[in-house]
Amino acid sequence: MRGYLARVDAVLVQAVIAAALSFAHLHDLASAAGQDGWKAWAYPVSVDLLLVAAWKRLRSGASKAAGWCWFVVALAASLGANVATAGLLDLADVPDWLRILVAGWPAVAFLGGTLLAHTAPVAGASSVPAGPTEAASVPAAPETAGPPAPLEPEPQRPVPHVPAALVNHARKLADDHHARTGSPIDTDTLRARLGVPAPLADAIASRL
Repeated sequence: MRGYLARVDAVLVQAVIAAALSFAHLHDLASAAGQDGWKAWAYPVSVDLLLVAAWKRLRSGASKAAGWCWFVVALAASLGANVATAGLLDLADVPDWLRILVAGWPAVAFLGGTLLAHTAPVAGASSVPAGPTEAASVPAAPETAGPPAPLEPEPQRPVPHVPAALVNHARKLADDHHARTGSPIDTDTLRARLGVPAPLADAIASRL
């Protein structure tokens, strides 16, 4: 637990130091470019807020192209101020192009913040289009007047042809069954003994 707290404290201290240095560099550059007073302090806040808004968009997973675009813009502004104030630029004689960039930054930051804020996906929005919730009623079939029509008789199955030799063989099986069990042979047993279909077994049993 102590090791974890130590790592967290080290990260926080490093973050505070880096933020303070970047904040100071942005302030110094804005002040050298002609933005004096409270305006020079507002520039670092504007850059950092745009950087945070772009990072939140990247973490949300939506419209990553816009998030990366404005993240790079804010990072370039912060990194550019850090490099420019490292002795590579004479802060007493800032070039005109840098004064133009510093003066135009508020409009760029406002545009980026507005686009990042107003193009964020609305939480809980459903992509399912609204539609009718009730199913269309199916019209009932009209009732027929008068008594119901009489049912047609089922067609009778044709009686299969039974060879006489098969009947004689079945009769022998029936006698043998009766002699062994004392009861007449049933149709299922006869069909199993003969190995014939059920309709043919019924026809043979009717002739015994």
